[in-house]
Amino acid sequence: MSDTPYTPPKVWKWEEGNGGEFASINRPTAGATHDKDLPTGKHPFQLYSLATPNGVKVTVMFEELLEAGCKDAEYDAWLVNILGGDQFGSGFVGVNPNSKIPALIDNSGAEPVRVFESGSILLHLAEKFETFLPKEAAARTEVLNWLFWQMGSAPYLGGGFGHFYAYAPEKWQYPIDRFTMETKRQLDVMDRQLAEHEFIAGSEYSIADIAIWPWYGQLVLGRNYGDAAEFLDAASYKHVVRWAKAIDARPAVQRGCMVNRTMGDPAKQLHERHDASDFETRTQDKLAGAE
Repeated sequence: MSDTPYTPPKVWKWEEGNGGEFASINRPTAGATHDKDLPTGKHPFQLYSLATPNGVKVTVMFEELLEAGCKDAEYDAWLVNILGGDQFGSGFVGVNPNSKIPALIDNSGAEPVRVFESGSILLHLAEKFETFLPKEAAARTEVLNWLFWQMGSAPYLGGGFGHFYAYAPEKWQYPIDRFTMETKRQLDVMDRQLAEHEFIAGSEYSIADIAIWPWYGQLVLGRNYGDAAEFLDAASYKHVVRWAKAIDARPAVQRGCMVNRTMGDPAKQLHERHDASDFETRTQDKLAGAE
C-alpha cells in the first residue's frame, strides 16, 4: 500500500495474496489444483453453483421453467464453495475449464452435455424447453441483443464498480469515478429502454430479464455492494426500479434467489436443492437447527 503512483514493472509477476478481499481465489493460471469428483443427483440437470448474480440467473431460470410447467426441467443444485477452492477441483474443471460458477451437466440426452458460462446455460435451456425465448426472428434477436449486452456490460459493474467501491483494499478515486460513470451510463441505457417496454426486450418476460435482473435489478434494490444504490442515486432510474420490483415479486425468482445461498437471512438460504419440497422442509430444518 502506498500513496505514490504505481509504476508497472517491465514484466509483471504475481504475488500470492494480491487483489483484495478475494485474493485467495485469484491466480494467473488455469487448470485443476486438486482431484475432486463432482456429486451427482437423480435429476436430468446437475447444476454446480453459488448464489452470486451469475449463479442466481440459472437457478431462477430453472425455477421459472418449473413454474411454467416444464416438468422435465427438474434439477439438482450443488453448492460450490468458491472461497474454499471447489471450482479448482478436477471434476469442476472438467465441466468448466474456466473455473467459474455456474456450471451445468445436461444428462437429458443420449450423451451428457457440459454447459458453462451463465448466458450459454440460459440460452441452452431456453432452446431446449422453447420457453422465455421468442421463435419469431426479430423478437428472438432482440432478446439475444440484451442477453449479450448483459454479458458484456456486467463485468464493468461487478469487476469494475463493485470491486473498487466495495472490495478493493484501497479506495482510489480514479477507478471508482471511472466505473461509477460507466455503471450509471448502463443504468441509463436500461431506463430509457424500460420507459417504453414492460420488460427489457419488449412486452414478454425472457432470458434477457433473467440474465440482467440479478446484477442490475438487485443493485437498484440495494442488495449489491453495500450502500451502492444510494451512492449511484439508483432511485432516479425509476423505470429500472419499477422493472426490478416486478421481477422481484415473481415466486420463481424468490425461490431461485434462495438456491445455493450461504449469506444473509437464514430463512432465505437453501444451500442445496434436490427437490421442490426442499424449499419448505430443508429451510425449516436449518432454522430449527440454528435455534
